[in-house]
Amino acid sequence: MPVDRPNVLLICVDEWRGDCLSAAGHPHVETPHLDELARRGTRFERAYSATPTCAPARVALFTGQSQERHGRVGYDDGIPFDAAHPVTLPREFAKAGYHTQAIGKMHVWPERSRIGFDDVVLHDGFLHHSRRAHRQQFAFFDDYVPWLRRQPGVSPDADYFDHGVNCNSIVARPWDKPEHLHPTHWIGTQAIEWMYRRDPTRPFFLYLSFHRPHPPYDPPAWAFEQYLGIDPYEPVVGDWEQAWAEFRRDGDYQASIGRIPPHVVHRARAGYYGLMTQIDLQINRILESLADFGLYDDTVVAFTSDHGEMMGDHHMFRKGVPYEGSARIPFIVADAPSRGGPASVADEVVELRDVMPTLLDLAGLPVPETVDGRSLAGHLRGEPGPRREYLHGEHVYWGQSLQWMTDGRTKYVWGSAKGVEQLFDLETDPHELRDLSGLPEHAATRALWRDRLARALEGREEGFVEDGELVTGRPVTTVLEHTRARI
Repeated sequence: MPVDRPNVLLICVDEWRGDCLSAAGHPHVETPHLDELARRGTRFERAYSATPTCAPARVALFTGQSQERHGRVGYDDGIPFDAAHPVTLPREFAKAGYHTQAIGKMHVWPERSRIGFDDVVLHDGFLHHSRRAHRQQFAFFDDYVPWLRRQPGVSPDADYFDHGVNCNSIVARPWDKPEHLHPTHWIGTQAIEWMYRRDPTRPFFLYLSFHRPHPPYDPPAWAFEQYLGIDPYEPVVGDWEQAWAEFRRDGDYQASIGRIPPHVVHRARAGYYGLMTQIDLQINRILESLADFGLYDDTVVAFTSDHGEMMGDHHMFRKGVPYEGSARIPFIVADAPSRGGPASVADEVVELRDVMPTLLDLAGLPVPETVDGRSLAGHLRGEPGPRREYLHGEHVYWGQSLQWMTDGRTKYVWGSAKGVEQLFDLETDPHELRDLSGLPEHAATRALWRDRLARALEGREEGFVEDGELVTGRPVTTVLEHTRARI
């Protein structure tokens, strides 16, 4: 084992919007420790999740593959991960002699699959599929709740759902227990305890996966109150909001789209941002502990999210849609301090599939042929290399496939059910307020991007393309045939 091979820490959060970093200029969110990490490395301004919900996004993260290759184009529980995706990021590190550990959210099935990690300390959050399948026998699928029930002064039947806030609701309230019992704090504690147990003769790959800021929006009271005084919520609504009106459920606090009272969204923002600030402090706690253990100077650190959160934009909530709030994510990579490298902000389009080849490259390890993501390590060496021309994203949602393409400057959206088309100029209209697709002066641009999408979908089993043209009304699937064949 080369003595100069670095440790690697990959931090993944859940449902964190790409614009929610103070380093990115957000007007309210305070993330000083992530900002410090960005100053040490490269912050990718145009990072995306091509399939922006938990399960398929994490497949891209763990396999380094596009959705066309890994075959998960929608959300689906109960897919045997190892059979469907045998080549993974932790397996590659383990093959190279790394001590590999995961702590937190995995969102794989079966829930105890280690997918190449030496060990997993698990907390996926509120998974309906697992809670029902195991009839709340948490020890089968969760390590946090059994730990919680062992803590002094805690009920033997305590749950993270004691406060009653659902995992897809925009209802927000402060955490109902002492802060050290919060799942976010638990992740930090587990990480530090693991540092004592790690094999000191081997470099490590540590995957820390926070369930928050995914709902429930339940930060500690201090973090919740920090954001209650921000400017009142003002909806960001495009001139195209009626495009998806048939799916609206006004007044439903768990709806993906619908009008919600502004004061409710204001509290949701306070809870959402408060969870981010809590995570930022736990990340600082973990990085300082790396320094205490003498590991910091030899550790590559990456930070990203599986997808974003619409948080009221265009009267939408949650994720799964092609818009910036949902599909754009934070992504920061910092090389080991002992190896130096210029700090920078990159504006090219990158995606979760690029995490695996980037980290393997920084560790000096080969990238498997199964990977079709690309290494971004050149940015940390001052040698960025060729840019991705554009990115294709998609997700089965609202009974259809929502398809999209972007080069970071323009975005094209197509809905497979009725052929809804949208075109946005992200440079002049970053909030996607004005749909340009119906304007004659943008007809050529729309045709260019429509043709690009048709070429990307040519030959797909759903039959989205005939004679070079996009076809509406085709049946959709969440798992492509070549992946179903493996399982």
